[in-house]
Amino acid sequence: MIRQYELVERVRAYDPNVDEKLLDRAYVFSMRAHGAQKRASGDPYFLHPLEVAGILTDMRLDDATIVTGLLHDTLEDTVATYEEVESLFGVEVAQLVDGVTKLSKLELSSEDAKQAENFRKFVLAMSKDIRVLLVKLADRLHNMRTLHFIKNVDKRRRIALETVEIYAPLAERIGMQAMKTELEDLAFLYLNPDARESIVARLNFLTEKAGNIQGRVTHELEARLKQAGLEAEVFGRQKQPYSIWRKMQRDNVSFEQLSDVMAFRVIVEDEDACYRALGAAHSDWRVVPGRFKDYISNPKPNNYRSLHTTVLGPERQRIEIQIRTRDMHAIATYGVAAHWRYKQDVQKLDGSQFGWLRHMIEMLENAESPEEFLEHTKIDLYSDQVFCFTPKGDLITLPHGATPIDFAYMVHTDVGHTCVGAKVNGTMVPLSTELTNGDQVEIVRSKAQTPSPSWEGIVASGRARAAIRRFLRSQGRDEYFELGQKLVERAFIRAGYNLQDQTLEPASRALGHKSVDDLLIEVGRGNVTVRQVLEAEFPGEKNRRERRRMAGDPLPGDGPQAIPVSGANPGVAMQLGTCCHPVPGDRIVGVVTPGKGVVVHTIDCESLGTATEDPDAWLNLAWEADAARHGYHLSSIEVRSQNEPGALGKISTLIGKNHGNITNLKLTERTMKAYTMLIDLEVQDVKHLTEIIAALRTLTVVDTVERVRS
Repeated sequence: MIRQYELVERVRAYDPNVDEKLLDRAYVFSMRAHGAQKRASGDPYFLHPLEVAGILTDMRLDDATIVTGLLHDTLEDTVATYEEVESLFGVEVAQLVDGVTKLSKLELSSEDAKQAENFRKFVLAMSKDIRVLLVKLADRLHNMRTLHFIKNVDKRRRIALETVEIYAPLAERIGMQAMKTELEDLAFLYLNPDARESIVARLNFLTEKAGNIQGRVTHELEARLKQAGLEAEVFGRQKQPYSIWRKMQRDNVSFEQLSDVMAFRVIVEDEDACYRALGAAHSDWRVVPGRFKDYISNPKPNNYRSLHTTVLGPERQRIEIQIRTRDMHAIATYGVAAHWRYKQDVQKLDGSQFGWLRHMIEMLENAESPEEFLEHTKIDLYSDQVFCFTPKGDLITLPHGATPIDFAYMVHTDVGHTCVGAKVNGTMVPLSTELTNGDQVEIVRSKAQTPSPSWEGIVASGRARAAIRRFLRSQGRDEYFELGQKLVERAFIRAGYNLQDQTLEPASRALGHKSVDDLLIEVGRGNVTVRQVLEAEFPGEKNRRERRRMAGDPLPGDGPQAIPVSGANPGVAMQLGTCCHPVPGDRIVGVVTPGKGVVVHTIDCESLGTATEDPDAWLNLAWEADAARHGYHLSSIEVRSQNEPGALGKISTLIGKNHGNITNLKLTERTMKAYTMLIDLEVQDVKHLTEIIAALRTLTVVDTVERVRS
């Protein structure tokens, strides 16, 4: 256990102006507050905040942060109050302790709204003072070091999972690589012990087989650098098991295929020496193509700077070399904590300095609920990163798998909303194109463009997904309201009532909605049926309807007119069925589907056979007169063709000459004489589709062409 005077001396070693009385008061206050409380290990609970404070002293943090470490559990687990902490230790410490307390009971379960709300509050506290995150990371690190004392296996796994999904990525975002690595490896021990044991065994085997290869490579690398006139400190290390395992999973490679199990760091005096050292390494050893990264000219968002290269080094071993200055090494090791370590503008260092944190706040504002915010945050934090550039050379950081739509939203929300196309490295590409490191991306915009619901399946970043969902909710609310109003009005006419004579307030109250508008929106979404509205507005309607049915009487009122459908993008509240791909000119019917509004099908769509039998859910629809002018519509055809050279080219050329656009093609059957393919193509209407089918049937290489209905 760290003694009271030892803690003070630890801080005094890097801060001669330490407030000894403040630390003493916090030490005694925490010990008395926790009293006889015990940890799962059986040790006095006070040892935990004391160890957290010790970890914070290793980061060389300021007095207020060390005191916060000592007090971080007092508001949550003892009778101590915020007012008491504020009176004894000041407003700054009280706010820090309160900020950490917001997250003290976080359990990362998307099913638990309270814990998602806790995380939301924590992000807000972190955005005001990044030290809240530093204390929480130190708290989690000590908890992970003592996790083996918890007997419940499921609880250990849950804690390990939230560590690897949230805390380790947060440590990386603020540049604390050493803490991130330790958190991941400790979590790996409980998440996948067999995989970790296997990787450790392989690393031990390599060490035994190669002997002291780290020492030999280090010695030779130092000698080569000295010959180049460079004074450098060189040391080697093995990658951590979790880092190796995740790379194997991500790249789908075996352990033997990894090229950077062993890495060497070269510490030199200045930036110029970094590039000279790189030249020395490249001139002596063969470079592995595609493995050079310059994070000095293009630092990572967490301010990490270094040169990375992989070479075929001594003894024909692939080795990764990282070259950096001492200041760069301090930032790489301690991250944001280095600002306190070297007294760099610590008074100005709050959450506003970190772009990723600003993006989190934006996601928080866009999210409909704390659970949705937590979902978006986990997507962004846990993903590997891709670095791309704007045409002006600005660096944009994106998650692995990001597309131009993600890029557009990372530039600005309005850029994302109006994105219609993208140029990657000067070439137009589909919006679904996956971006890679170093891509230069130019976004093509149109004021007439709005986000499509299909974009949610394309984007990889939480920020883009949150912005798209918020826009669709806003747009969808109006559309669902209008659709709900039409559905209720038509139902009232069929039942012999006039909607204008009713307020719908009784139905709204009876069905548990705050307002009539909310009720109509839920009707439009398909979550409330028009029959429920009728029966709630008119309590005797259910019996009246049943009497009519038994008597065989028709419903009063005229048959309702068809609801018009606009075209290629009818909106959020009305969606074209992906099973039959209706196009203007088709006879169509609508089915009210819970959560989706109205799904439009062709009248002969096979999936209608399994649709609801509720008559109120079926709608008479008709295309607007100018629906074909609204753009191209997706349809599918099945082509059976002879298997001969040039057949596919003739088919695609003829479709293009007839102004059709192939969006997808899939071979479903192939023999020596023929093959069958499914072709998705964009057409204006049924007439246009029929013309293309007729033209294809004239080709001598084509046996049959049919439209696919499901």
